[in-house]
Amino acid sequence: MRACLAALCLSLSLGLGQQAQTQPERVVVLGGSVTEIVYDLGQEGRLVAGDQSSIHPPAALKLPRVGYYRSVPIEGVIAMRPDLVLASENAGPQKTLQRLSQLGIEVDVVSDAPSIESLYKRIEQIAGRLRVPGEGEKLIAQVRAEVQAAQAQAAPSRRALVLLNRTGPLMAAGSGTAADAVLTLAGLKNVLESQQGYKPISAEGLAALSPELIVISRASLDASGGMEKFRSGAGIASTPAAREGRVLAMDDLLILGLGPRVGQAIHELKEAAK
Repeated sequence: MRACLAALCLSLSLGLGQQAQTQPERVVVLGGSVTEIVYDLGQEGRLVAGDQSSIHPPAALKLPRVGYYRSVPIEGVIAMRPDLVLASENAGPQKTLQRLSQLGIEVDVVSDAPSIESLYKRIEQIAGRLRVPGEGEKLIAQVRAEVQAAQAQAAPSRRALVLLNRTGPLMAAGSGTAADAVLTLAGLKNVLESQQGYKPISAEGLAALSPELIVISRASLDASGGMEKFRSGAGIASTPAAREGRVLAMDDLLILGLGPRVGQAIHELKEAAK
């Protein structure tokens, strides 16, 4: 009897070990920078779906959508029959991710804090799970080099503010956000660093903060009616940034995601600060 149990346990252990080593072939990605990293690793052929924040590279726009990564609908993910879900640590709700695991779908949650160290860890984690650690090391080295080169550019240290518009009042990025981290990497001072997270901001508040550089995501600029209308809007027009022509529209993931193109983000910010 004991011999049979031992043999059964050994069989199960070997089976689990083989399962752990299997290459995932149907991957759903939740989080824009997670998607970017998979593409940069050359593993996009495994992707069967992404979420609504998976907007770069352009090829990612052709992936089926399973909702937004912060409010994932379980049915949308299940319908794609994935053998792996790669999710940002900001994805949720938690009960959805837990339910997917309970249904036998592997869910790997990767680092996604607003820091450059988290980005490097995210790349390492994704490359490891996709069984391409060497490609992960190459990508980390490439991003490090791009960040170093961008930071070496000479540019003034301006007072900056990142704004969003989600069809409501303008929101400004405070500390603890990816936008704040990118500003800091570019040597800029976030005029809202005393506030945590994203906060609604009024025309009076904008005038009082007096930013020398205003950054707005491209999607937010479109929602605001374009650059001319945005720059002439209440609160914006009176800022030093608008008067001196330092209003920059940036790709949403560049300024909001702290992904593998962070070197490009730093470069664009430094150019705009001149």
